[in-house]
Amino acid sequence: MKVNQYLDSTYLKTAIQACISEEETVAKVKDLINEAIENSYKLAMIRPKFVATAREMVKKANSETLIGTVIGFHEGIYTTNEKLIEAQKAIDDDVDELDYVINYTAFKEGKINLVKAEVFKGTKLALDNKKVAKWIIEIAALTNDEIVLITQLIRDVVLENFEEENAEMVFVKSSTGFFVTEGGKANGATFEAMELIVENAKPLSAKAAGGVRNYDDAVKMVELGVTRIGTSSAKLIAEGGNDTEGY
Repeated sequence: MKVNQYLDSTYLKTAIQACISEEETVAKVKDLINEAIENSYKLAMIRPKFVATAREMVKKANSETLIGTVIGFHEGIYTTNEKLIEAQKAIDDDVDELDYVINYTAFKEGKINLVKAEVFKGTKLALDNKKVAKWIIEIAALTNDEIVLITQLIRDVVLENFEEENAEMVFVKSSTGFFVTEGGKANGATFEAMELIVENAKPLSAKAAGGVRNYDDAVKMVELGVTRIGTSSAKLIAEGGNDTEGY
């Protein structure tokens, strides 16, 4: 299986998080975008402030590689209005896909109407501008029952408010890759969680993010029904290799 077209090649660390300079961060982002273009990955996923640079590079290369960015990253606790402002700026910079971190903390606290409104408004902004919306639910912060319920919530908001033909433009995505777990627990996509997401998101799409670091696991995710894989190990995966440290 050629997995390149399933891969969202990702670099989201800030300079502080990576313990490098801002200049080195810019270089890493540009390297990732060039690699995505050269290998025909589906998408390059970068922080919002790099969207305009990414668009310029993709246009110059006459490439079909898409550009994605994260919204409300990584905690998801920003207000809906703050997320919409951030998303609109990315749209103005000509992004293709918006990966919102859902307010999973509010969900766990039972503030369901807040979460429903966020999903509605964020999805509407994306679809009105012909952009893909992905909702990151942060599975490492949730129980299996909560994974099912929040996935169903996203699905139901989309199907109740937007035409079903738009369903493939909306994803439920597993993880940010930045959630701090205890006891060595995985903080990215697992096969168990992705099965739950795929089954309960239908007809919405599913994205496995974090934790997929080799070709065999990528293929297995696709076979489960995942249509996108977010990874910082895109090149190794595409070449059939294995990365023990990447996102």
